[in-house]
Amino acid sequence: MIIVSGILRLAATDLASLREAAAGVLTATRAEDGCIVYSFAEDLLEPGLVRIYEEWESREALAAHGRSAHIAAWHKALSAVTVIERDLKLIEAGKAEPLG
Repeated sequence: MIIVSGILRLAATDLASLREAAAGVLTATRAEDGCIVYSFAEDLLEPGLVRIYEEWESREALAAHGRSAHIAAWHKALSAVTVIERDLKLIEAGKAEPLG
């Protein structure tokens, strides 16, 4: 399993203008082959901070996602706002099991 985890920090005033584009990329990505989890979460204590978490069946599925039209549209939407920081990490997970 491939995990992508990190943050996107925007000017707090820009976050509202991205909600429609974010909903579009979330909906389209969740329907992709190989997508297990794809989520954005606005941090409740830090305005403008979005936490990103993704799980993919393979690197190939993640690569196909990166070439999709909805990711191109998402990058275009991001280019219209102030992105202060983008920090994403790719993690290869070997085994997952229920906790508890």
